[in-house]
Amino acid sequence: MKILIIGGTVFLGRHLTDIALNHGHDLTHFNRGNNILDFSPEVTTIKGDRDGDLHLLKNQKWDAVIDTCGYYPRVVKDAIEQLKNSTDNYTFISTMSVYQDYSTIGIDENYPVGKIEDEASEEVTGSTYGPLKALCEKTILDTIPEKALIIRPGLIVGPNDQSDRFSYWTFKVSLGGQILAPGNPEAKVQFIDVRDLSEWIINLIENKQTGIFNATGPEKPLTMQDFLFECKKVSGSKAEFLWVDDETLMEFDVAPYSELPLWVPVIEESQGFSELSIKKALSNNLKFRPLKETILDTLNWFNLRPYDYEISAGIDPELEKEIMEYFIAKVNIKK
Repeated sequence: MKILIIGGTVFLGRHLTDIALNHGHDLTHFNRGNNILDFSPEVTTIKGDRDGDLHLLKNQKWDAVIDTCGYYPRVVKDAIEQLKNSTDNYTFISTMSVYQDYSTIGIDENYPVGKIEDEASEEVTGSTYGPLKALCEKTILDTIPEKALIIRPGLIVGPNDQSDRFSYWTFKVSLGGQILAPGNPEAKVQFIDVRDLSEWIINLIENKQTGIFNATGPEKPLTMQDFLFECKKVSGSKAEFLWVDDETLMEFDVAPYSELPLWVPVIEESQGFSELSIKKALSNNLKFRPLKETILDTLNWFNLRPYDYEISAGIDPELEKEIMEYFIAKVNIKK
């Protein structure tokens, strides 16, 4: 197949490229060329900004297009208008953040999506990111419904992840010592290895699949406690976990999912955040590698970074120490 990938090649795009090449496909990249990677010479690169340079794709044909970087409905609409007659499949990488809320456990693809008051806004914030992605989806589905494949991933993890929201834990636990473990040990967590996601997306495209899919994992429920213990087991560390409750963390204004990755306070409004339904994806052959493999490969990749690398996620060590001391004192007073 001839496949066009629009957008980044740093993380998801990079792994999509690797998988597509391994499957023997003819691959073209369209991006600004800001991240030069040593891909096979078989990969054709067309340099351009999708917001203004889409004419560079004119008069070409692809069996499938994968749009990894559509954030604004206007820009996605331009791409659709340019490519709707040039491809049989348009795969759009969306996000599970499209949903209007997470007050329900087991949210599936039919759950209502969020809305934004100013649909012309192109300011991406925590509150507009999901609704803007939902509008991008709508633009595609309104124009080429018979060609649209919409993927809604949760947290994507694994080697080359620049967000560090997963690698924070693999590295932190590997260092050993006492570690602040957030919230309820039995709280569920969800994420998907970028390699599993990429393999599945390419397989869907090969099978000419269309529709909307939640895409996260693992296949069976995973608790934060089990995840951290697996990190400890894989790294062979002697880490000790101090489980600090949601109330204490919120008292210190700890930012969920960034200062303490994977942690979301278990309140009614967010109880379904890490328990989305992936039944549809599983029925369409989404497969997962063992968790220990994802942890080990991520840790090995992270350890190759420069010694002066500043991690992108995670709590400040001084604040972590302050919270743990406060929590221990509070527990002792109660005793």
